[in-house]
Amino acid sequence: MAEELHPNRRANFSSGALAGPANGLTKPPASLASKTGASKKLVIKNFKDRPKLEDRYTEETWLKLEEAVGAIQSSTSIKYNLEELYQAVENLCTYKVSPKLYRQLRQVCEDHVKAQIHQFREYLLLVANHPFVTKSCDCFCDLTPQSIPVFDRNILYSVYREEIDFNFNKLPQCNSDFCGHSYRDTGLELFRTHIISDRAVQTRTVDGILEQIERERNGEAIDRSLLRNLLSMLSDLQVYKDSFEQKFLMDTNRLYAAEGQRLMQEREVPEYLHHVARRLEEENDRVITYLDQSTQKPLITTVEKQLLGEHLTAILQKGLDSLLDENRVTELALLYQLFSKVKGGLSVLLQHWKEYIKNFGGTIVGSPEKDKDMVQELLDFKDKIDHIIQTCFQKNESFLNAMKESFENFVNKRPNKPAELIAKYVDSKLRAGNKEATDEELERILDKIMIIFRFIHGKDVFEAFYKKDLAKRLLVGKSASVDAEKSMLSKLKHECGAAFTSKLEGMFKDMELSKDVMIQFKQYMQNQSDPGNIELTVNILTMGYWPSYTPMEVHLPSEMVKLQEVFKTFYLGKHSGRKLQWQPTLGHAVLKAEFKEGKKELQVSLFQTLVLLMFNEGEEFTMQEIRSATGIEDGELRRTLQSLACGKARVLNKIPRGKDVEDGDRFCFNADFKHKLFRIKINQIQMKETVHHLTHSSVPGPAVSD
Repeated sequence: MAEELHPNRRANFSSGALAGPANGLTKPPASLASKTGASKKLVIKNFKDRPKLEDRYTEETWLKLEEAVGAIQSSTSIKYNLEELYQAVENLCTYKVSPKLYRQLRQVCEDHVKAQIHQFREYLLLVANHPFVTKSCDCFCDLTPQSIPVFDRNILYSVYREEIDFNFNKLPQCNSDFCGHSYRDTGLELFRTHIISDRAVQTRTVDGILEQIERERNGEAIDRSLLRNLLSMLSDLQVYKDSFEQKFLMDTNRLYAAEGQRLMQEREVPEYLHHVARRLEEENDRVITYLDQSTQKPLITTVEKQLLGEHLTAILQKGLDSLLDENRVTELALLYQLFSKVKGGLSVLLQHWKEYIKNFGGTIVGSPEKDKDMVQELLDFKDKIDHIIQTCFQKNESFLNAMKESFENFVNKRPNKPAELIAKYVDSKLRAGNKEATDEELERILDKIMIIFRFIHGKDVFEAFYKKDLAKRLLVGKSASVDAEKSMLSKLKHECGAAFTSKLEGMFKDMELSKDVMIQFKQYMQNQSDPGNIELTVNILTMGYWPSYTPMEVHLPSEMVKLQEVFKTFYLGKHSGRKLQWQPTLGHAVLKAEFKEGKKELQVSLFQTLVLLMFNEGEEFTMQEIRSATGIEDGELRRTLQSLACGKARVLNKIPRGKDVEDGDRFCFNADFKHKLFRIKINQIQMKETVHHLTHSSVPGPAVSD
């Protein structure tokens, strides 16, 4: 049987098919073929007469096609050759039988679907939700089979392809209801119309799906592939959002609202945070496994709102302080991560973060009993807060700025004291004998100190204490490192400007110039006829650079007075027009003493020296006698005698014994004094220092003001 060639249809021909005019072919003119190098051209024309179909051909083809569809519906094998069916369908489509075929195919499918409805209704009354949804899934797979792509694509597709082709050529035979439908499309339409649109069936199906999800949320194992197929079915039927998603999100909202309320009462914050993270992970996994991707955003938003958004303040009030106190970085990182997901979460966390820093820091600064360790606790607290911002809060600039603001707030709640103690802390680190840190570690400590220093408002108070302590270190020669001293000075200059450090730099210059002066003075003394047996060291201090010291007149031994005059003659001879003022409060000396145990050297202040030298002239003296002989001011004298007779190194005995020095007390030399060291430093008892007493404080070390 000859076949008419459709103009839009591709065809393959062999050379043998081109012979003879009966095939509708004509040869090109001989003159064209005979031209050198010209290729032969073949012109294909349609048959003039359409061949007729055999009798009963359409009926027999339909019976075969109906049987094949029935085999699909019953999940049995198709006994006909697919190529034969394809050719038969093609032939019928060529003769414009496709609309009739479509109506017949649709009727077969519709009859099959209607047969399923009766079974469904009976099943609906007999079984629970889980067997019912399983049945729904099986029915859907039967009516919309995925296992026959070759049959659907190559055979049934031919039924409507012909109609599309005619539509493209603007022929009137196209049935628009039919165009674009495959067997599976038809099955979807019928399943949606006759089964899933049934209110009872739809309700039972969705309730069954929700029941399975609820069981899984409660920790039970379920058939996830079944849920995936069911929800895919609802998506294919275009009823996913209206029939399932809305109800699913409502159930989710109720579940997590109740769960959030209950667990906030039952669990501690760390446990609750891990539970929320686990719930979010589970819901995201459901989206990946069986829910439609479009559900992810509203689903996760619902969970976050009910488990986090409704409890932001309660979570922070209940557990933030303990998390920070215990430095639980894992839970703090999780807290930040979860709160960042919720609208307004980080703002609430930031506010509580500020309050925590202010409150915790306030307990450090505001407790006088903690003054001894205040600065170290501040440094440790700052390190902890920095670590949390770095590792838990993703270096968030807002939390960093809030920390700075909060530190500045609480550090200045107690005026002056933090500034004083920071200066003292620096002194303890820069003083000789500090073996706690290497040079590199000391540099890091100073950097950290400068961070705390930036927060204090009373920088002038810090300067006053720092200058006084620096004077002690320089005059007594007790600086741990000149490099460390200059490094600290450089940091202060960078932070506060050159004006802040100009006097401190002047102190260093005075010390360097004094060394040169003393070299010249020693050479000068070598040319003296009677140099004496006392070695004098003098530091020339510019009055404007150094702390203010109250002048005090004391009675020096004649040997000391003589040496002072010699130095005065030497110095003024080189620097005429200058005025020298001796400062006995800054002097110190090394005395040689003999005890029953043997000889010792005593490193003492000038006031201690004047008292001890009296016992070369007598065995016992009253406090009044010592005051008259030395000229030392009463309060300074009491502290001096207390250091010699009541401290750790008691080179004098006080009669009667006691910790305080009274007017009627008597003192005698303690010949039985013992100590394991040969050179013993006897510390002067210091007056309690405040900002107002700075100029009255004792500073060991001999000095002369210029």
